[in-house]
Amino acid sequence: MKDVMIATGNSNKVREYREILEPLGYVVHDLKEIEHLEVEETGSTFAENALIKAESLKGIYDMIVIADDSGLEIEALDNQPGIHSARFLAGYDYDYKNRTILKMLKDEKNRKARFVCAIALVDEEKHVFEGVMSGSIAYEMKGDNGFGYDPIFMTEEYGLTSAQLSPEQKNAISHRGKATRLLLEYLKGKNR
Repeated sequence: MKDVMIATGNSNKVREYREILEPLGYVVHDLKEIEHLEVEETGSTFAENALIKAESLKGIYDMIVIADDSGLEIEALDNQPGIHSARFLAGYDYDYKNRTILKMLKDEKNRKARFVCAIALVDEEKHVFEGVMSGSIAYEMKGDNGFGYDPIFMTEEYGLTSAQLSPEQKNAISHRGKATRLLLEYLKGKNR
């Protein structure tokens, strides 16, 4: 068994990583095991921020560290909220954030958008695995599945918002799903 630290306190992400990594022989640890750790994300890209988080923990723990950073880029808004997706309109819930974005794009014809996920893994070396889900911003919020910006993100593959998809449909095309599959390929190769 190999130990791996997941640089998140998000229990849903930890559960997903456990489901993926434990069958490969990894014991998954997470930030809830640490009393308090604030990592300032000073990077200008998702990949840089994921690496910053992973490297900060690698200095504390002698094990593989995995961290991710993800967000929504909207072409007509100069790719905002981008790396600031989680902090966009800080203090407000995603219902408010989504309604605000819809208002900002009210008269905009260019509704192209994409979700980006970068997963950093630091062991003896540094690796970043990136996934992108292209689509557009819908004209209204739809769907009850998912979280965050999912109700306003229209997928290219299904013509539905991300929040209208089943978890299986979403994982098959999502930015996080794509990045995770690349991470898995690396880990499987490393375990041979």
